[in-house]
Amino acid sequence: MPRLFTGIEIPDPLAQELALMRGGLSGARWIDPENFHVTLRFMGDIDQGLAREVYLELWRVRRGPVPITLGELSFFGGDRPRSLIVRVQPHPELMELQAEQERIMRRIGLPPETRKFTPHITLARLRGTSSVAVADYLSLRGFPPRGAWLAEQFVVYSSRDSVGGGPYVVEAEYPLGEQEPQSAAG
Repeated sequence: MPRLFTGIEIPDPLAQELALMRGGLSGARWIDPENFHVTLRFMGDIDQGLAREVYLELWRVRRGPVPITLGELSFFGGDRPRSLIVRVQPHPELMELQAEQERIMRRIGLPPETRKFTPHITLARLRGTSSVAVADYLSLRGFPPRGAWLAEQFVVYSSRDSVGGGPYVVEAEYPLGEQEPQSAAG
């Protein structure tokens, strides 16, 4: 069963700049820069038949390019931090793209996503890292590199069954515009 999710790729020069933020935080498992992305909709482990339906239904998405703007460095998990992230500004176009994908996934029978969509890029998964250590890291690192771009496609990623962090494989690409989607398999 493939483990699938949709996302927006990060331009390589910006991913390399974000990678410079790695290090200096105990308990962090840093994400490789080639695996940085903005997740739109996690589908989880699904069978091949449902995966084919996902690929087919996503071609119906007809939207223009989506502005992506990096925000502040932050974390998820409150008193028990679990992820170090860079927030992404919730531009209306990005929020609408994610909402459309949520509707598509529900229509084909996937359960609704229970978490509120908070656009972000995960830099590290945290294990046993105190909130004080995260606060110290954030105060020393300040702000991530400024970054903004126009996303001209979203992709379907697959990942191996793991605790997250990659490696991720692009299974299909869906242009944001009028072009037809491309399969990574050809």
